[in-house]
Amino acid sequence: MTVKRRTGRRPGAGDTRGEILTAARQVFAEKGFDKATIRGIARGAAVDPALVHHYFETKEGLFVAAMRLPIDPAQVVPLVLDGPREEVGERLVRFILTVTSDAQAREPVLALLRSAMTNEQVLGMIREFITNALLYKVADGLGVSHLRMEAAFGQLIGVVLARYVLALEPLASADLEELVELLAPTVQRYLTP
Repeated sequence: MTVKRRTGRRPGAGDTRGEILTAARQVFAEKGFDKATIRGIARGAAVDPALVHHYFETKEGLFVAAMRLPIDPAQVVPLVLDGPREEVGERLVRFILTVTSDAQAREPVLALLRSAMTNEQVLGMIREFITNALLYKVADGLGVSHLRMEAAFGQLIGVVLARYVLALEPLASADLEELVELLAPTVQRYLTP
């Protein structure tokens, strides 16, 4: 007698999506972003890898959901790259400052940055995600070096930390448009080969 493997939804009233997210957080924490796999996460959640793809589409999408990040590389990269080349610095600055101006979106980012400063494992995971899923894709799309892209991002992350962690005045209370006008030319210089 052959035992037929059951396919489809698992029996019971479990929170499959939540179980996948729990497994993803654990696998990302243990292995980092690059070495984590959809198969490994699915195994940890006791689901088929196709179900992980159904809920989250990509590993990047799963990482964003698991870490509660307010940005999805699948949306950010085209947003930054779409439009006139001479305005890419402004688009990038406006995007980062707009996202971080919302306290609810900013808090998970700041929590991860704080964790990364004291935990080597979290640091590696965040570094891999930021560089491979975001920065290098934008750099390659613009045809600029990864160093230039990292320098531009470093400029912006420094502003975010000074504005929201250190609360330096008048930077902390400056108007978003004033900051875009101030920072966009500098970021544009980094992104112009």
